[in-house]
Amino acid sequence: MEASQKLNKAFELFDAANSEDPNEEVFEGVPFPKELLYSQRMTAVLDEFEPDASVALQLTARCQHICRWEIPRDSYEMNRVGYLQWRQELKKFHAEKAAQILKEVDYDSQLIDRVQFLLLKKKLKRDQETQTLEDVICLVFLKYYFEPFLVKHDDDKIISILKKTWKKMSEKGQQAALQLNFSEKGKALIAKALE
Repeated sequence: MEASQKLNKAFELFDAANSEDPNEEVFEGVPFPKELLYSQRMTAVLDEFEPDASVALQLTARCQHICRWEIPRDSYEMNRVGYLQWRQELKKFHAEKAAQILKEVDYDSQLIDRVQFLLLKKKLKRDQETQTLEDVICLVFLKYYFEPFLVKHDDDKIISILKKTWKKMSEKGQQAALQLNFSEKGKALIAKALE
């Protein structure tokens, strides 16, 4: 199988898995399985932000939340410790799930290891691709999820989240974030967070 066919096959299998998501998100009047829509947004933002991304990074972006609903947030204590445990478990779960699918497509162990390394967010700030993945995750949040989030939470919480998001991003990611379209309230809170 050619490299591009392999990549498309992996995307197809990731998308098929994410199509099983019982949670829906309506986008432009059309309901989508939530994680399917998220994964396609990850690919679109990566293609724009890093058009020459490696195969490993393209695969990782597409499966970053694979089958996330299988480990619900409320299966852990609803506090900071519970949240962090849940996030750690999810990373391992996504890495396992991705490896199974990539083996089916006949990717070699070196590439699978690299995708798992990226999914586990190893060496953030020190590994260029881990950092690019983090930038894309933050950009997807800011582009698609920030404004709906804004109406559900108070300003202090939003500012705190924006500060944490900003800290995780590279300078290139931050510059790309500032080019996004935000509401007046969104812009004001971002300005406040960056003071």
